[in-house]
Amino acid sequence: MNRFTLVLHCPNVIGIVYQVSRFLFERGANITESAQYDDEESDRFFMRVAFTVDSANETSESLSSAFASIAKDLHMESSFYSDSTKTRVLLLASQWTHCLADLLHRHSSGELEVEIVGVASNHLGDAQRLAREYGIPFEHLDTKNIDKPAIEEHLLAIMRDRQVGLTVLARYMQILSEHLCLNSPCPIINIHHSFLPGFKGARPYHQAFARGVKIVGATAHYVTADLDEGPIIEQDVARVNHAMDAKGMIEIGRDLEKSVLARAVKLHVRHRVLPNGPRTVVFA
Repeated sequence: MNRFTLVLHCPNVIGIVYQVSRFLFERGANITESAQYDDEESDRFFMRVAFTVDSANETSESLSSAFASIAKDLHMESSFYSDSTKTRVLLLASQWTHCLADLLHRHSSGELEVEIVGVASNHLGDAQRLAREYGIPFEHLDTKNIDKPAIEEHLLAIMRDRQVGLTVLARYMQILSEHLCLNSPCPIINIHHSFLPGFKGARPYHQAFARGVKIVGATAHYVTADLDEGPIIEQDVARVNHAMDAKGMIEIGRDLEKSVLARAVKLHVRHRVLPNGPRTVVFA
């Protein structure tokens, strides 16, 4: 039994669900999960369908080819994914490695079903140690002695050469240039401490403490050329109070960062996130 997922979005017209259902029925598919959303503001229709087929010869490529005429007629952007193909992931981290350690643990326990093809960091130490412990290739990004354009060209080469399908900034504390964002061959997910756009820049928890906030949060979003303005995938918050210092906020914030980033990565690799302009549709 081959398992696939179809995700699509297009202008909203009558008959989209019928066309998709008929296509799958004619190919002997059994729908195991279906979700759709009509965004009245953009007048676009979004759909995610999981299904199985008995034929061992069916592939995501053959399904895409057969579906192409329907997609063209409906001005649709659509993709088929096989459950047997795992997303190839590159992880980037800096000095703080709590998110990196969490993702590596979830991967090794089987919770995060991806293929991690490398860990890269501008800090030697914990990131290199973690990569070694989990048997993942490690790349040192020597940002102190090599200029930023050369570092970014090296990253782009890694993405291309290792056929990376997703890059995750697991607290990688370097701003990516517009050139890298526009030329990346894969989506990039970042974790940001706080609800965007609040408390940007250095020492965010100290900023939050100084403002006397009553909740701290974390936001996972796609990276775009506009710093910290990419479409949001997942967020969460925790309450704090006047008796808590910046250190206590950091501890709570790091737990949020780990869980929010992990959920965002899982949503992405399970093909549950669809782009909707500056926003996302998330079929959780």
